[in-house]
Amino acid sequence: MGTLSRRGVLGGAIAVAATAATGGTTPATAAARTAAAEPPTLWQEFTQAPYTHPQIPYVGRAGARRGTRHLPHPGRVFHARHYGARPDAQSNAAPAINRALAAAGRAGGGTVQLEPGTYRVDDIIRIAHDNVVLRGAGSARTTLVATKNLTDLIGPYGSRYGGDKSSWSWAGGLIWLCPQARWDSLVGAIKAKDWPFEGWTGNKRDEWRTLTTVAPATRGSWSVHVTDPSPSSRLRSNRGDPTRLRRGDLVLLRLADDADHTLLEHMAGEGPGATSYTWDDKTKLTSYVPYEWPVRIASVKGREVTFERPLPLDVRPEWDPRLTTHVKALTGSGVEGLTLEAVETPQSPHLLDKGHNGVTFQCAYDCWADDVHVRHVDNGFGLVAASACTLRRTAVGGRGSHHPYFCREGSHDNLIEEFRVERRTVPAPAGTQLHGINVEGLSSYNVWSRGVMEMGTFDTHRGMPFADVRTQITVENDGRHGGDASAGPLYGARFTHWNVTVTNQRAGLVKIDGIAPYSATVGISRVREFDQIDVPDFSGELNSRIEAYGSPGSVRPRNLYEAQRALGD
Repeated sequence: MGTLSRRGVLGGAIAVAATAATGGTTPATAAARTAAAEPPTLWQEFTQAPYTHPQIPYVGRAGARRGTRHLPHPGRVFHARHYGARPDAQSNAAPAINRALAAAGRAGGGTVQLEPGTYRVDDIIRIAHDNVVLRGAGSARTTLVATKNLTDLIGPYGSRYGGDKSSWSWAGGLIWLCPQARWDSLVGAIKAKDWPFEGWTGNKRDEWRTLTTVAPATRGSWSVHVTDPSPSSRLRSNRGDPTRLRRGDLVLLRLADDADHTLLEHMAGEGPGATSYTWDDKTKLTSYVPYEWPVRIASVKGREVTFERPLPLDVRPEWDPRLTTHVKALTGSGVEGLTLEAVETPQSPHLLDKGHNGVTFQCAYDCWADDVHVRHVDNGFGLVAASACTLRRTAVGGRGSHHPYFCREGSHDNLIEEFRVERRTVPAPAGTQLHGINVEGLSSYNVWSRGVMEMGTFDTHRGMPFADVRTQITVENDGRHGGDASAGPLYGARFTHWNVTVTNQRAGLVKIDGIAPYSATVGISRVREFDQIDVPDFSGELNSRIEAYGSPGSVRPRNLYEAQRALGD
C-alpha cells in the first residue's frame, strides 16, 4: 500500500480541493469569507497525519469497492417479464421478481431487469445471492407498490428489552439484501419469538472460528503481523473447508473488551472523561462488544497481512485481537433505478412501527443502492451489520418516517452520498418521532456526503458510534435523537461535521464541540441551542476542535470525504 508522505501528492490534493466550486450557500460576513479562504488548520494538520489524526478519521476508502464511482454490473440479464412480472399494478409481481432474482443467483450472478411501469408487490423482495442486481428503468419510471408490512409478512418482532416495542422500528426492509443463511436464522428466531442476533458472527455469537491471532498494531496501520498459525498454513473457513488467508478474502478483525473496559475507553478517545466513565451498567452498549470489523485482505506476504483499509483502532494484546470467520456475507449485489412506495398509512406511534420499511442491507459487504427512492415508509434505508456499502442518489419522501436512514449493529465504512430527506406530505401524528440520519451501536467510519435534509436531524442514537463523518449537508434541523440510557454515550471519538448548513439555526447534534470527545466541527452555520439539548457524557476536557464557525460552504476543501479520496493511495 502506498504512503501519503509524498509532499507532491499532498500539495496537489490540497490545491484541487481548495479550487473546487463553492455552490449554494453564502458566509455570514465578508470577514468570515476571508478567514475561510485558506484551508483550515485542521485540514493542513490532517494531511500530515491522515491515518492517525486525533479528531478527524480517515474515511477516504468508505463505500463499496473502496468508494469507486464505477460499481460493477453483472453482464447477464434476466428480464423479470420472462418470469411473469407484469407492470399492471393489479397482479402480485413479487413471486415473479423473486424467481428471477433466485435464477440470477443460481447462475452465479446477473441483473434482473424491470420494465417501466408500476408493479404491485405483496411480499418481500429478497436478494440473497452474491452479484445479483435488481434494476428498474429509473426511479421516475419504475415503481414497486408494497401492499403489506413486515408484521403482516413475517410476524410481530418484539424487542429484546421487553414491553410492546416493535423491532421493525429499526430492522428489516421490504427490499431486503441479506445472505440466505442469515435470513433463515433471523426469520426462524423471529417466528419462535426468540431474539435473533443481527451481527457478523452468527445467531448466538458462537458461530465463528479463529483464523489467526494478531500482533499489536496502531490505529491507521494498513498491515498487521499474524502470530499463529502462518497465513501459509491450512486454516478453517466459516464453511468448514480447509483454506488459507489470501488476497481478496473477507475476514473479521475481532477485538474483545477487558474487565476495565479499556477498549470502550479507547473508542472514546482515552481522555480523563472516558477513563472515569461508568461503563458496567451500560448493558446495551456492552452487548455490542466484541467489536467486529469486516475487511478484505489486499495482500499476504509471509506473516504480514495488508488490508484494503487502515485499522480503525489500536490492536492491543489485552483485547485478544484475532482474525476470525463470520456468517457468509452478501457481496457484489445491489438495487438500482426504482421507487418503492408503501401503501400510505398513518405513521405509527414511536417504536410501534409495523414494518412498512424500504431497503435494508444486512450482513452485506460491497453492495449498493443507486437512484432508489422510497415513499410512505416507517423506515427508509437500513444498514444492519452492513459494511463497505454505498447508497447513492437515494431519497426518502411521502408521509414521514421514523428513521429515514438507519445505521446500526456494527456497520462500518459505508458511504451515503447525494441523499435527500424530503419534507413530509402530511402533518406528523401525535406520539411519533423523526430521527433523520441515524448511527448507533459502535458503528464507525461511515460517511454522509452531499445531502439535503428538508427535515430531521443528525441522529447519533447512543451506543457510542465513533469516527463517523457528515460533510456538505444542508439540514432543517427539526428532528430529535433517540437512544436508550443503557446504550451509553452519544459519541465516541473522532466524529467530524464539515461544511454543514443549518437552515433553522438549531445547534443540537450539529454543533458538537461541546459534547463529542476528540471531535471536529468545521464550517457549520452559526446556530443556537433550543429544543432537545444534551449535556456531555464525559466529564472534563473533551479535546474537541471547532473552526470556521459561521462559514458553511466556504471552507476548503468543501467536501471532506472527496478531499480525502483525492489524496490517493
